[in-house]
Amino acid sequence: MTSQVSPSAGEAAKDVRRLDRVIIRFAGDSGDGMQLTGDRFTSETASFGNDLSTLPNFPAEIRAPAGTLPGVSSFQLHFADHDILTPGDAPDVLVAMNPAALKANVGDLPPGAEIIVDTDEFTKRALQKVGYAESPLEDGSLDGFRLHRVPLTTLTVAALERFELSRKDAQRSKNMFALGLLSWMYHRPTEGTEKFLRAKFAKKPQIAEANLAAFRAGWNFGETTEDFAVSYEVAPAAEAFPAGTYRNISGNLALSYGLIAASRQADLPLYLGSYPITPASDILHELSKHKNFGVRTFQAEDEIAAIGAALGAAFGGSLAVTTTSGPGVALKSETIGLAVSLELPLLVIDIQRGGPSTGLPTKTEQADLLQAMFGRNGEAPVPVVAPRTPADCFDAALEAARIALTYRTPVFLLSDGYLANGSEPWRIPRPDELPDLRVQFAQRPNHTLDDGTEVFWPYKRDPQTLARPWAVPGTPGLEHRIGGIEKQDGTGNISYDPANHDFMVRTRQAKIDGIDVPDVEVDDPHGARTLVLGWGSTYGPVTAAVRRLRAAGESVAQAHLRHISPFPKNLGTVLGRYERVVVPEMNLGQLATLIRAKYLVDVEPFTQVNGMPFKEEQLAGVLEATIHAH
Repeated sequence: MTSQVSPSAGEAAKDVRRLDRVIIRFAGDSGDGMQLTGDRFTSETASFGNDLSTLPNFPAEIRAPAGTLPGVSSFQLHFADHDILTPGDAPDVLVAMNPAALKANVGDLPPGAEIIVDTDEFTKRALQKVGYAESPLEDGSLDGFRLHRVPLTTLTVAALERFELSRKDAQRSKNMFALGLLSWMYHRPTEGTEKFLRAKFAKKPQIAEANLAAFRAGWNFGETTEDFAVSYEVAPAAEAFPAGTYRNISGNLALSYGLIAASRQADLPLYLGSYPITPASDILHELSKHKNFGVRTFQAEDEIAAIGAALGAAFGGSLAVTTTSGPGVALKSETIGLAVSLELPLLVIDIQRGGPSTGLPTKTEQADLLQAMFGRNGEAPVPVVAPRTPADCFDAALEAARIALTYRTPVFLLSDGYLANGSEPWRIPRPDELPDLRVQFAQRPNHTLDDGTEVFWPYKRDPQTLARPWAVPGTPGLEHRIGGIEKQDGTGNISYDPANHDFMVRTRQAKIDGIDVPDVEVDDPHGARTLVLGWGSTYGPVTAAVRRLRAAGESVAQAHLRHISPFPKNLGTVLGRYERVVVPEMNLGQLATLIRAKYLVDVEPFTQVNGMPFKEEQLAGVLEATIHAH
């Protein structure tokens, strides 16, 4: 929706139109700086007060072949003057830095979308490399769009002539020219980007000034050229946000901050044992910056060493964390089983990606759920927690820590690449809003023998939580033995007794089953007959689709799971209220399998495994068809 407002006196020849929402996609080679460009535009948009959601999308290769379709990197940003939930289905604006970027993305554009291309890159060789027999800028194939031909490279090089840079070095700043142009086009603030560039290139002041010059040249080009006769305003989304202090945050950054907050609320040092893996490495990078909060990070030689070190830290009394993705979980599985047997708190954070094996390292998927639930030998139950949005990763980290510390158990936190790399506004909580996670270590013997001798039994349990005591090594009188062989109930001695093993297996399962988790909440204002049940990162697309259907007069209920093991205690009752239950997942129906097995409800899975999140329109169509199918 648009409305026209009067231009200012200095822009008499320009129209300024007001929009309620915009979706922009920057696309180019993986070396063109599209992620940086998108990130800077996002940061300025967040500072302006818009609600926003982002979708970075980049190749798995560090430097994919230049000018090829597999080498295209993109960054999509959806921002609005109201509450939004997804990065958007289709871009209103595509910035294409070369023919490959255009060809890879033009199919996603709706009719009438704006396309800004760097005409300097549309050479005969570049066109042939991606299969264009004729330039799409000239063959009429783009007639249904508003095409802006901009010689970005030439303009950038000309703007930087005074810096005496080589042409190759100068043209590296063309992403800043494009950022300046789009910043003018959508009235974005510029102070933050200028400050960022000066800080980023503080040791190379000439490069900093060159990037600033390119950025300003892009802004001035938009203001003076006749090709861009219209600029746009998207007002801040003041009504979408409760009062508070906000910042833009990605899922991995929110998760990192959540872990630090959990360690402070527990009054425990935070220890991360990790091995770099996409898309989880950002957590290791971020936590390594916070030694001032008592954070210790250890980059191990492999995944097995990483979780072994983390479990050792848990034994020593730390809030212990290991971060990884699906392939790393496979390597860590034996040690996770050991943690189940030892009954020590350990956070296993899995930022899911496309699989199997190496799979799609930079794409998203939800296909590790059954691995998290059952991917260990023997009966080795663990709680599973899943955040629903990038900002929610902060709260999910606190919740996973609460469960691990209270019940002395490893806990899986299942995020994914979509949440990890995406971003949205996050209200910074006040310290008094955070939960109290402090634990009481064992301090003295807890059992009296028949002869009156006081001893420490490491498996004498709390009657409410079934958690065993947590004894820090070196505490006088609390010496005890740990290991992977089955323990005797209470004493912790090695036991091969069949009855004892049966009891310990059932007790460990009962501990997980008895974890206190909130009831699942159902959004059902009209008494619908169809329920859509989601988990993890499907929250945004599902909620957006439900809103769309309700606006069209349809009746549909929605519920979303944070706790998958154990399920909320009221979930069976909720499922029984509806004639149809649809479960959208980015896998082949893993939650649907669990729901069917436990509740004998014939849920209808809707699945995709293409490495991309669901689209709002796509889900709305599926749900509408389900509503009217019976």
